[in-house]
Amino acid sequence: MTFKTYLVEDNPVIRENLVGFLEDIADATVVAHATGESEAVTWLRHHRDGWDVAIVDLFLAQGNGLGVLDACRQRAEHQKVVVLSNYATPDMRARSRALGADAFFDKSAEIDLLLDYCETLGRKP
Repeated sequence: MTFKTYLVEDNPVIRENLVGFLEDIADATVVAHATGESEAVTWLRHHRDGWDVAIVDLFLAQGNGLGVLDACRQRAEHQKVVVLSNYATPDMRARSRALGADAFFDKSAEIDLLLDYCETLGRKP
């Protein structure tokens, strides 16, 4: 089952690679992306039902991913928020979970786990 993914990632190379991986491997459709916190929060407010999974980096061109996580708190039950960051410290993982992240993956070492997670979501009815 194809699911709609929203990416919050400011690095264009990483974003393009993620789009390719997600669409080819995890049966996802990337519906939009943002490079900063305010852009992401605005999109999420205007497209409350327009996504199934949001993948959020913590360090952005403007603002940070923690503000994006906070903006996702009032999401539908089926919507998942995933953090993908190079700053995968125990403290950041805990802060992200406290703000409602469903999962956290280290960008430099756990891309395969992110794809596995997304594949699992794609198999759910």
